[in-house]
Amino acid sequence: MEIKAAQKIVDDWINEYGVRYFDELTNMAILTEEVGEVARIIARRYGEQSEKESDKGKDLGDELADIMFVLICIANQTGIDLEDAMTKNLAKKTQRDSTRHKENSKLN
Repeated sequence: MEIKAAQKIVDDWINEYGVRYFDELTNMAILTEEVGEVARIIARRYGEQSEKESDKGKDLGDELADIMFVLICIANQTGIDLEDAMTKNLAKKTQRDSTRHKENSKLN
């Protein structure tokens, strides 16, 4: 799925099932909550914390998709074309970091 298509699908879903977008501050709080859920899974499944029984059935992919959904909502309601923003962001990173990581002895 292309990013523009994802933005359209989310917008269609909001208009059909969600009634309207939550305001930007609410969506920011929801995004933070969703990132926390991903952090919990990562810390327990891949980090040093032990995984609780209640966490063992959590689907990391589903939680990452929740983040994408809310991120797309915020982009849609603030008029951001994420495909364009991502293209520009990658160009910026490429120009800025073209040799930085390759020359980082910590990464070799």
